Amino acid sequence: MSNSRMKILEMLAEGKITADEASALLEKVSSSEKLNSLPVEKPETGPGMPRYLRVVVNSSDGDKVNVKVPMSLIKTGIKLSALMPTEAADAMKDQGIDLGMLRDLPTDELIEALKELEVNVDSANGDTVRVFTE
Repeated sequence: MSNSRMKILEMLAEGKITADEASALLEKVSSSEKLNSLPVEKPETGPGMPRYLRVVVNSSDGDKVNVKVPMSLIKTGIKLSALMPTEAADAMKDQGIDLGMLRDLPTDELIEALKELEVNVDSANGDTVRVFTE
């Protein structure tokens, strides 16, 4: 048993924290331990391997958006979805968002598929949207 878990149980036994507080702390320690046990991936730098997902928006009103998301962040986000508390995941499912599918998603296949991603939207009022990898 880890030191953190032992300290939480000692505080509970001494009456310094409630059972609910101990449960919440133990859940956080468990999440932290899961995060620390995730394998660290080396950045893929092969030829043609995208490093960023880009979203560029130019509106006819003059608004401009230019977002550059590192692919490593996307990979990490997929892994972190596995650490989401069950209650939060269930609440999202109730709203039609199932992040559970991300856990089973083969990360390498996603990155490979994103290499081919290209979205170009030109609206009638002059707005443009571009989504691509680079």
